Amino acid sequence: MQSVENIPPRAPSRWPMALAFSFSAVVLLAVGALAWRAPFETAVLIDALVFLLLLLLVALYRRTLAASLPRQVLKAGALQDAIFNSANFSCIATDAQGVIQIFNVGAERMLGYAAGDVVDKLTPAGISDAQELIARAAALSAELDTVITPGVEALVFKAGRGIEDIYEQTYIRNDGSRFPAIVSVTALRDAQSKVIGYLLIGTDNTARKQVEAEQALLDQRLREQQAYTRSLVETNNIELKKARQVAEKANRAKSEFLSSMSHELRTPLNAVLGFAQLMASDVPPPSPPQQRSIEQILKGGWYLLRLINEILDLAMIESGKVTLSQEAMSLLDVLQDCQAMIAPQAEKRGIAMQFPRCGEPYFVHADRTRVKQVMINLLSNAIKYNQGGGAVTVECSRRGAKVRVSVRDSGAGLDAQQLAQLFQPFNRLGQENSTEEGTGIGLVVTKQLVELMGGSIGVDSTVGVGTTFWFELAASSAPELVLGHGDALPQVRTQQDLQRTLLYVEDNPANLALVEQLIARRSDLKLLTAIDAHLGIDLARTYQPDVILMDINLPGISGFGALHILHGDPLTSHIPVMALSANAVPRDIEKGLQAGFFRYLTKPIKVVEFMDALDVALHHAAAHGLADDIHAVR
Repeated sequence: MQSVENIPPRAPSRWPMALAFSFSAVVLLAVGALAWRAPFETAVLIDALVFLLLLLLVALYRRTLAASLPRQVLKAGALQDAIFNSANFSCIATDAQGVIQIFNVGAERMLGYAAGDVVDKLTPAGISDAQELIARAAALSAELDTVITPGVEALVFKAGRGIEDIYEQTYIRNDGSRFPAIVSVTALRDAQSKVIGYLLIGTDNTARKQVEAEQALLDQRLREQQAYTRSLVETNNIELKKARQVAEKANRAKSEFLSSMSHELRTPLNAVLGFAQLMASDVPPPSPPQQRSIEQILKGGWYLLRLINEILDLAMIESGKVTLSQEAMSLLDVLQDCQAMIAPQAEKRGIAMQFPRCGEPYFVHADRTRVKQVMINLLSNAIKYNQGGGAVTVECSRRGAKVRVSVRDSGAGLDAQQLAQLFQPFNRLGQENSTEEGTGIGLVVTKQLVELMGGSIGVDSTVGVGTTFWFELAASSAPELVLGHGDALPQVRTQQDLQRTLLYVEDNPANLALVEQLIARRSDLKLLTAIDAHLGIDLARTYQPDVILMDINLPGISGFGALHILHGDPLTSHIPVMALSANAVPRDIEKGLQAGFFRYLTKPIKVVEFMDALDVALHHAAAHGLADDIHAVR
């Protein structure tokens, strides 16, 4: 139920007021007519008063009538007048046939016509672009499936059927200029909903069109810039790729050339050194002048051989042909080997050597042969560029997940300029004219080997105090056996079987110790060990082991080279050779099996896999019976 407060107040009826004012007017007119019965002057005076009263009555009636209208009606009327007379948009009203009947101030300003120029004379089609009308008529005909003629029908067709219609239209001003407008069309209807006209409200769309055009231009320029940048980047990438390929090809060619030349130089150098040594040992011995000449030949020959070896190392590293066997290894074992190798050189120059004593067993993840090569290079430099009676100190320390090895000498030290030129090929830092021999390659090879093993190298030096070279490698735990879930180490057998022989060729003492632990638990096996391939081949020929276990990265001859020699010798060709290596990627395993290894095992050693493979190899050796035949012949 609607409340009283919500019922709009009804406007007071005008009829009572009209009757009252009409009656008053009739009375005044009657008084004026009767006044003419009086004398003339009196009649004129009375009629004048009656006239003034009538005027006052009319003014009072109009004022009363205005006061009786609702305030909302007056306010709405004022708003309608303000809207209709707004100069910011055009209001064009037509009759049912589309002829303009109202043309407001905004339309006059926007289109340049006076209202009198168009009212009852033109339709909105007369101020619109003809080609757009044709296109709009065709589009509406297709959309609404009816024939619509170009002209005013195309402008008001949707509105006449109660469909909201807002579109963009090009208006033509009185001076012939054109501008885009957004037009909203509404049908005007009478009380019976019959269309009696149309109202077209338009706004100038020029500013928005300009902004859109500028934005489109900016977008186009941005797309062009992006396309240019992308093309430039792609071109640069192609050029960089070509340059990199050319550089890599040139680098490979250089490395291959150096490698080839190094090998070619060894043959004549071998003859030079060989005949020089023969001449030095002749009987009777050469004269003192001849001996000095021979010593110079030998000195130059051995220096040239060292230079060739270092160039070959550098060429192999740069060409990517260096293979690394990275595994857990003991630094102390390597340092002990290096101490024994470098001691004669230090004693000859009166240099005191100090190495870490037995203490914490530092293990690193690296290639044992390459670590030894790095240490020998650093120790040789520390002795060579030291002062007489000086000292060289080697230290190991743990730094988080790294182990640092430092080699400190008491030499002259290096200044800032020399430090900046370190690790440059063939740069001896001003020592070219000194009595010390050197190639300027050793430190370069040392740095690249350390980095290939995932480590880092650096130097600290003080002029007049000495220099400390250090390198860091990833710390590791000691090599250990890998046991599967529920597995256990094999136990010593109580029954003594016929012992078979296993030869293990390995240069890493920690790995040798592991295999010794495993074989010690098998009473059916005895173990022979060799620290390099040369010794391993000699032991194989001498003792005819049933199975050979071979590391791949061995000093001197590699495991592949040793396998080739063993397979080519009738005395050892029947022996199954199993590889045991830290090179564990599928490509390495496939390469090993293709080379002829009976099995390819990877480190760390997996006990069950190791024992199973060993049993299979022993069974294979026993089944062929070649070893027994050879033993019988011998």
